[in-house]
Amino acid sequence: MLHLQKVHHVAIIVSDYKRSKHFYTQILGLKIINETYRAERNSHKLDLRVGDSDQIELFSFPNPPSRPSYPEAAGLRHLAFEVDNVAQVKAQLEQQQIAVEAIRIDEFTGKRFTFFADPDGLPIELYEK
Repeated sequence: MLHLQKVHHVAIIVSDYKRSKHFYTQILGLKIINETYRAERNSHKLDLRVGDSDQIELFSFPNPPSRPSYPEAAGLRHLAFEVDNVAQVKAQLEQQQIAVEAIRIDEFTGKRFTFFADPDGLPIELYEK
């Protein structure tokens, strides 16, 4: 039996590195761990810290294919962040001109949640602690 301990990181390929770097660091407030440019691949890699131990890696590559459909494409459905207060974070994002869906209630847990999108249309969920 495997013993997986935690998710080490989530990797996201972005279409516009500068725009996505701004979104994830300035809008979402994630801290930069490391930033690398790989000239042989014409690719940026940005390691970002989420909370105390989680990590997101942003990659840029020349001409990445678009997401096949939204939101029900095969593969990763969405990225979810836990927050203390969904309504408060929703308001902060909207002050930054980020469109955020109406807050809903999870029918199984009774917790509040909502969705918005990153610059490439990747669905991001806010889920209340």
